[in-house]
Amino acid sequence: MFISICRHTRQSSDGGIFLKEITLVKHFFVLIALLLLSSFAVAEKLSGVVQGGGPSAVVLEPVPAKAFPPSNQAVTIDQRGLKFVPTLMVIQQGTTVEFKNSDTVSHNIFWPNISGDKKLGHNLGTAASGQSQKFKFTAPGNISVLCNIHPEMSANIVVSPSSYFAQTDATGAFSINDVPEGTYKATVWRKGKATTVNVTVKGDTKLNF
Repeated sequence: MFISICRHTRQSSDGGIFLKEITLVKHFFVLIALLLLSSFAVAEKLSGVVQGGGPSAVVLEPVPAKAFPPSNQAVTIDQRGLKFVPTLMVIQQGTTVEFKNSDTVSHNIFWPNISGDKKLGHNLGTAASGQSQKFKFTAPGNISVLCNIHPEMSANIVVSPSSYFAQTDATGAFSINDVPEGTYKATVWRKGKATTVNVTVKGDTKLNF
């Protein structure tokens, strides 16, 4: 189409026809630009507050559900002062977590289940001072990480099935950017317990729990 218009333009000797053909070319490119823009979903922001205090994780899953490319990121949880640092971490499905032992004593790392599914429980074994252990989390849900040597130690890892997730700040506020418009299942995890609601994201959307 574009080639035939250009050829007709070069062959035309009439100024009016020439201007008409230039206008057609402009309209052609405008149409292509509009088609390209329409192929991309509008990305917005979902924000709000989780009441009740304490750190929480908010994760979104599209409705209907869709698969996301697994993450290839790596993050670290330290064991320091007989505590897991941080005590809450939110990651995307497929992320590898490195558990470092910065204490002067040995630690064991295990989780009895993932969101209640005992088949997904795992024991990484014992790591001496200065050692590290790694695990790639491929199942979404909440993981209560424990140490069977020091039962007072605990942490929570929340694995999101999508790339849309956030952790609340000290006031309970959260913000998830670049969320395509649509309907989502929003789940807040707090102290290992989940609350789920459906939310429609259109424009900058507010959601409080």
